[in-house]
Amino acid sequence: PVLVLGLVLALGGRAGGGGGCQLPAEWRPLSEGCRAELAAIIVYARVLALHPDPYGAYNYLPWQRGPPGGPQQGAGDLFYSAEIELLCDQAWGSMLEVPAGSRLNLTGLGYFSCHSHTVMQGYAYFFFLRMDENYILLPHGVNFQEAIFPDTHENRRMFASLFQFSNCSQAQHVLSFSSDWEIQEDNRLMCSSVQKALFEEEDRVKKLQQKVATLEKRNKQLRDRVKKVKRSLRQARKNSRHMELVNRKLSEKLSSAGGQIPYINSLKQENSHATYLKV
Repeated sequence: PVLVLGLVLALGGRAGGGGGCQLPAEWRPLSEGCRAELAAIIVYARVLALHPDPYGAYNYLPWQRGPPGGPQQGAGDLFYSAEIELLCDQAWGSMLEVPAGSRLNLTGLGYFSCHSHTVMQGYAYFFFLRMDENYILLPHGVNFQEAIFPDTHENRRMFASLFQFSNCSQAQHVLSFSSDWEIQEDNRLMCSSVQKALFEEEDRVKKLQQKVATLEKRNKQLRDRVKKVKRSLRQARKNSRHMELVNRKLSEKLSSAGGQIPYINSLKQENSHATYLKV
């Protein structure tokens, strides 16, 4: 499976071009405990059987452009569903009301281009699940993180308090595992509330940063306008000094030309008198 997953990821990166797998800009990692509070359904179950799934709405790769239900384009046996048996009742707060021992079908499993939801037959897991509008059970990757946890010592300790009051089938003693669950429950903060507060604070900081950026942009525009006004003022002063110089030179020419006016008048009188005698 590891080799197959590596091949799929390599093909996915090659077929996806430069897009890749990107998380939202505001994404922050969450602990399993916090994500458990946000998961719609949490069950502890054993995988009884695996069945290949056809190419469909939940099982496709980015380079498969055909419509759901069409021919598989090189998907092979990458996608499958699992028949699971609940070893305990669902965890507290889950939306699924079925007792321990119930058998359910889980789809949306397999090797995808950006993530994988994989299980093995005969093994037990803790599942984060959700139900779509058609009542189909799917893995619930809360916060774009892992939705399936193997039945290990650490994971039993981590999820023990969630199944503290649930009925489990025989030979399943998950709950006797942790004796300090009451202390854990008393001291536990609601991670979703804390996360919401953190997101709100980050949003507030982000809005303030946007306001600061807007004010800086306006300030730059004002500085540019001031520079233009100063430049226009300097040009106006330069033009004013030039006009004063031109007016001064014109005044000097007029004053120098004014002394020659009597001589011109006398010439006119002599010429007019001579003309009169000749007639």
